[in-house]
Amino acid sequence: MSIRILIADDQEGIRSAFRMILDAQPDMTVVAEAADGRTAIDTARAIEPDVVLADIRMPGADGIEVVRALADTTVHVVVVTTFGHDEYVHAALRHGAAGFILKRSGPTLLVEAVRAAMNGDMLISPQLTVQLLRDHGLPRDTPDRGRPDVALTEREDDIVKLLADGRTNAEIAAELFLSPGTVKNHIATIQRKTGARNRVAIAAWAWATGRAEPAQRGRLP
Repeated sequence: MSIRILIADDQEGIRSAFRMILDAQPDMTVVAEAADGRTAIDTARAIEPDVVLADIRMPGADGIEVVRALADTTVHVVVVTTFGHDEYVHAALRHGAAGFILKRSGPTLLVEAVRAAMNGDMLISPQLTVQLLRDHGLPRDTPDRGRPDVALTEREDDIVKLLADGRTNAEIAAELFLSPGTVKNHIATIQRKTGARNRVAIAAWAWATGRAEPAQRGRLP
């Protein structure tokens, strides 16, 4: 069964580009578009898509309001933004967003974010993972801050270092000569071993335990 998606963005060009990417996936179908937040909320309540991709800044209602308004439904809202340094990130996640990605992250991450939301996971752009930690410090729920002795395999340790440096799954796969699916499976195992809820928490744990150094590559603006 296809994942049914609503795209909400006030720029027609963005909506068209996202539709082209998502409709090309064998398990995804764009069922509606909205040019403002209020229309997105009303349409989502009427047709109940599986996932809403909501721009953070729209007329009528912004992405945060879309997340809040649909919190009592089964719709998963992935918030999308142009800005890598955005004060809305924490608010979106706090109110239950199923992901937060940058528009410039590319088609692979967009598709991954939709699938993650459907699986009950939360995908945050790797660039934002590093930015969140740099600007706001380690989250309160960083797992096992004082325990650097979690047993990871050599491959898992390599993946943790690259993830904490802001790499996407595709970049990690290319660096380590693995398939993206294998990287995803390793990350799921790392989450289980460390108790991390998402990529941000894995990176925070890696930094707190000395397994990785913050912002080694200076990827972010």
